[in-house]
Amino acid sequence: MHSSETLTNKQPGSGIHPLRFLMWLMIVSIIMMFAAFTSAYVVRRGEGNWLDYALPTGLLVNTVLIVASSASMQWAWFEARRDELKRLQIGLFLTVALGGAFLVGQWNVWGELVRNKIFFGGVDANPSGSFLYVLTGVHAFHLVTGLIFLLIVFLMSLRFQVHSRKMMTMTNAAIYWHFLGALWLYLYLFLLLNH
Repeated sequence: MHSSETLTNKQPGSGIHPLRFLMWLMIVSIIMMFAAFTSAYVVRRGEGNWLDYALPTGLLVNTVLIVASSASMQWAWFEARRDELKRLQIGLFLTVALGGAFLVGQWNVWGELVRNKIFFGGVDANPSGSFLYVLTGVHAFHLVTGLIFLLIVFLMSLRFQVHSRKMMTMTNAAIYWHFLGALWLYLYLFLLLNH
């Protein structure tokens, strides 16, 4: 039997790791959820009884923070590929710090909304304010899950479990974090264009 025949008899694999597949499945479900939220926003806005107000300036600050965190995450990923574990850990630490600053910024945005009498629910609530709380709140929840994921990767790096030959967890964390950044950019642009 020729060596070329043995190659053709091998069964092809699925080509994707189960953890990567699970992560992509989660990302697709999050995209569908936010597509539903933003579609409902547009439909409800068209029905009237919609309060127009200036978007909090903190949303722009948060946009800068999340873009910076995405850059630090990518730097950490490159350092993992180069087996520069100290730089990888610094990059992960910066990403977590910027993600935490983003959450503090979101808290401040919600505080600004309350000070401006824009509430989530109750007698004084308007659907426009409620939608803003839901969009930013659900994104913040997913950002918390991303921070937990990053802390796990950081702890793994301290035990030398993240390096150029073991990149699955690091790559999954990077993909998810970049997705959260892209999702925020979408939400911010959506609110600017539809508010």
